[in-house]
Amino acid sequence: MSRRARAIAFGLAALVAAIAAGAIADGYGDSVTRGYGALRPVVVASAQLPAGKALDPAAVEGDLEVRQVPIRFVPAGALRDPAEALGLVPAAAIPGGAYLLAAQLRPPRTERPGPRLAEGRRPVQIAVTGAEALAVGGADPVGSQIDVVVTTEPDGAGAGHTYVAASAVPLLGLGAGPEGDVAGVAEATLGLTRPQALRLIAAESFARQVTVMPRGRR
Repeated sequence: MSRRARAIAFGLAALVAAIAAGAIADGYGDSVTRGYGALRPVVVASAQLPAGKALDPAAVEGDLEVRQVPIRFVPAGALRDPAEALGLVPAAAIPGGAYLLAAQLRPPRTERPGPRLAEGRRPVQIAVTGAEALAVGGADPVGSQIDVVVTTEPDGAGAGHTYVAASAVPLLGLGAGPEGDVAGVAEATLGLTRPQALRLIAAESFARQVTVMPRGRR
């Protein structure tokens, strides 16, 4: 066999091997999808993220990466886009290689002192909706007074009941919810009396939703 013929034969063999490898890879990918669900983007720390240090643009670009993970293995609250972590602070050190979860991050603390609680009130963290409305206009809502509205589940054929469960409540803090921001469900720290705290903690279990509303001027 001439050199040219051998070269052609080797080239054809390499092409067949590449096609076979591609078919095997596609088959494996289909098998993974069938067994574990579709792939979903998940943010992973490529380097250790220290506690208490806000994630600036350089950290988001250099220390975070996106991987495709079968949905069966994606933990609750996992971020999908590194930009979701921009400006947030790890509450504890996050090791390299770990998934980045919304629950691991908090907004940066301000240097100004927080609102003082009146006697008989205590800080209580509640899962709420409607928090994005508190920041309309760009002002920081922390320190303002808000109303907390509870909507119950429908009772049989009747409609649910909506009522003000706590009025003129001081907002002590506002953090991201499971989706990584305050849109949807957020974590609000409120200065509540004991009866208010008991009502709202119970409402988290039985109510359809707990909504915070900015308190208009009267």
